[in-house]
Amino acid sequence: MSTPLTCSTGRRPDGAVVLTATGEIDMSNAAAFATALTSADGESDGAPFVVDLTRVEYIDSAGLAVLFPHVDRLRLRSNRLLAPVLTIAGLDDITTVSEES
Repeated sequence: MSTPLTCSTGRRPDGAVVLTATGEIDMSNAAAFATALTSADGESDGAPFVVDLTRVEYIDSAGLAVLFPHVDRLRLRSNRLLAPVLTIAGLDDITTVSEES
């Protein structure tokens, strides 16, 4: 059974917009994730924004695909489970991917 996706947006003390995703991102909810990304991108007023995936348990190709239109503005935070997936998808070559310690 999949874990439902929830997304919330906030700001770091330095003012950067942070979109935090929790649960699983797959083809059943990729459109909702895309909407959350577009909203966070809009709130950032063209500045880089952070997508925190440290609470994401699973992401499929549909979820990965919605990240690509925003790669020039987003910075990804990942957990150890997702880091290899983001690397294989090539996201670490085109944007910043940092793994939680």
